[in-house]
Order: sequence, then C-alpha cells, then structure tokens
Amino acid sequence: MAATPSAEVLKIGELVDYQNGSVVSRIVVKAETGNVTLFAFDAGQELSEHTAPFDALVHVLDGEAEITISAKPFRLRAGEAIILPAGVPHAVKAERRFKMLLTMIRSR
Repeated sequence: MAATPSAEVLKIGELVDYQNGSVVSRIVVKAETGNVTLFAFDAGQELSEHTAPFDALVHVLDGEAEITISAKPFRLRAGEAIILPAGVPHAVKAERRFKMLLTMIRSR
C-alpha cells in the first residue's frame, strides 16, 4: 500500500476504488492519538455488528448506507455524517455502493 502523501491537496474520494463484491479500505492517517480510514463498499457489502473502544465519526462521501447503532437504523447519503459512540454496538451496510471516511480519536 502506498503511503498517503502529506502537505498536499487530496481528492479524498479518489484514494480508494470500488471492487465488486468487496469492502476496500485505506488508512489515510495513522497516529497514536487516532486514525483516519477511507472505505469503499460495493452494494450489499457490510461490516457486521461490533463495538469500538473510542467514539468514531463516519462521513459518507459517496452513495448511500444504512448505519445501525444500538439496533436503530440510520440511512445516510453523501455529505452526511454520524457519530458512533464508544462501546455501543453498530453495523454498516451498503444500500448501494458507497464510500465513507472513518475518523477515530483515541481518548484514553
């Protein structure tokens, strides 16, 4: 995986491509204090329910997804964002192809 260039303008949605039948991810920033990861989901692909130890911000860049938090579904489209609370079960499903930027800041 190529390193993400720093100190230059990025076309963030172009840093990862869709792949048929897959979820593709690319770490944009990785630090002791947090990570920023870009994901591309093909239609119908999902991340099953899980929890994370820190709050995370999901920003949908393209397409449409259903994000479920504590069994409550939220439909998000390009330009919308939602916070996934630490320790709370959540899941992600691509209603159609979509890209998201996940920002997790470590607070402990």
